[in-house]
Amino acid sequence: MNLSLDLFDHSERAPEIEAAISRMALHDEAERGAIFTRPEVVDAILDLSGYRADRSLHRMRLLEPSFGAGDFLLRAAQRLWSSFVRDGGGPATAVDGLRKAITAVELHPETFDLTARRLHEQLTQQGICPADADTLCQAWLIRDDFLLTRLEGRFDFAIGNPPYVRQERIPATLLNEYRRRFRTLYDRADLYVPFFERALDLLGDEGVLGYICANRWLKNRYGGPLREKVTNGFWLKYFIDMEGADAFHSEVIAYPAITIFQRVAQELAVREPTRAIRFGVLAAQSLPVLVDSLLDPSHDSDAIAKFKLDAIGSAPLLLDDIPRLVLLRRLESTFPTLEQANCKVGIGVATGCDRVFIGAMDDLPVEPARKLPLVMARDLVDGGIHWGGKGVLNPFEESGQLVPLDAFPRFKRYLLEHRDAVANRHVAQRNPDGWYRTIDRIQAGLLETPKLLVPDIKGEGVFVIDEGQYYPHHNLYFITSDEWNLRALQTVLRSSLTLMVVATYCTRMAGGFLRFQAQYLRRIRLPHWRNVDESLRERLIAAATTKTQDEVDSQVFELYGLTEVESRQVRQIADATRVGKGMLQ
Repeated sequence: MNLSLDLFDHSERAPEIEAAISRMALHDEAERGAIFTRPEVVDAILDLSGYRADRSLHRMRLLEPSFGAGDFLLRAAQRLWSSFVRDGGGPATAVDGLRKAITAVELHPETFDLTARRLHEQLTQQGICPADADTLCQAWLIRDDFLLTRLEGRFDFAIGNPPYVRQERIPATLLNEYRRRFRTLYDRADLYVPFFERALDLLGDEGVLGYICANRWLKNRYGGPLREKVTNGFWLKYFIDMEGADAFHSEVIAYPAITIFQRVAQELAVREPTRAIRFGVLAAQSLPVLVDSLLDPSHDSDAIAKFKLDAIGSAPLLLDDIPRLVLLRRLESTFPTLEQANCKVGIGVATGCDRVFIGAMDDLPVEPARKLPLVMARDLVDGGIHWGGKGVLNPFEESGQLVPLDAFPRFKRYLLEHRDAVANRHVAQRNPDGWYRTIDRIQAGLLETPKLLVPDIKGEGVFVIDEGQYYPHHNLYFITSDEWNLRALQTVLRSSLTLMVVATYCTRMAGGFLRFQAQYLRRIRLPHWRNVDESLRERLIAAATTKTQDEVDSQVFELYGLTEVESRQVRQIADATRVGKGMLQ
């Protein structure tokens, strides 16, 4: 966000935006995503963020984006007062000394008023007169929408528990306004995601953000833009997965995590390690003890993991499996992607009306030039192709243009017999003149090109070579290469390492089955063929036909330079991923 254009004051809002904000403000706790945080969690975030009373907090600025019942605000204000008194401040100088120290925002009017009264009472109990307490409350508290309100200057800290609100609960007008302002509100992202974006943008140099929040954005598709933002210009200092821990006053469905980010120069962000509490440790040790361990850089224990994220862009952050994350990041920083290594990933033809476009090859009543042998996922059996005899109509010339129907009378007659079904497809209605085209253009030369065929949904990777005899159906992906030997590539793709990569990034189907889609295949890392020595080339090619997983993996692990520990780790992850009894033993 460009802060110079951050014109969020009321006078510039359209009436329909104001109306939508007012409707949101009247939602109950569940509708507005209000989840209240336990004191020990609040203290942990304040400590990890560096908002401690032994620092001159009154010379710094703290932002609380959604203060709710005051779980963070009131405890932060206590620390601020202790720091102020320690440095010689007192009630007489409180207004001048503390006026700019806190900015806290809340939309819900009743919650705002209740917390404002509690804050006023806390200030007066500290010896501040009621009039000065009023002045500080008015200076600190803003009743408005954090995502739209004008906020001046930069902040040293942004602390809190942003609201858990799904897009369906946001008025359409307001959602559109959010989308216009925040690039992280992507796909099905919940409202807490732009709360990250705006707070991060408001941090000053070396400013720190400390949130407890749902951890879904770390992996899900919608978290991609936010992940890209935080891994370019921010350092993840501390991470605690709170799954299974009691973080809130009420039960919540979302799995929470504590994330502490600091704005830093890019070179520091990729150099400094993250310190994290390993998954599951919180169930056995108290949070305060673990926080002390995190804050002590000299303290090493099995409970703490240290790793570097590097600038990974939008890739998932696998913070629930840190050893895997470290290995993947090393591979991703060392090797090019599959397509950068001159391998092309594509998908077979979708017709939009298979009952017309696909049939027994010999029985399709069209000219031979207008049909192609079609290979389908069910034709891949025991590592080879057992063709089922299907064919697909090809309405395209080699140039990529649709063939003129008058040039192929039998093709024309067949299509006209089925015109209602073919012309009723969306692709035909969009282009009436080309009503007989397939959804995907049939690529000239792909039939004859040697390629690896990959079924979409499987319990483990299936990669079968077609020497150039078939055209793939849309339930198959294909991989071609002008550089890599396909049999050597087949060995790499059948390995436990490839299975681990796909399983890491893809969304599992029911029953634990994986999606071997193009977006996940393109995440596979692969050395350039020219960089593989001759001996290893020969062994990779020879291993393409083996049914022994160890023989496949040993060559591939050598190719990637895996250590013995890393090799065991990859095999364990892959073995746990496979569904049922795989082809390789």
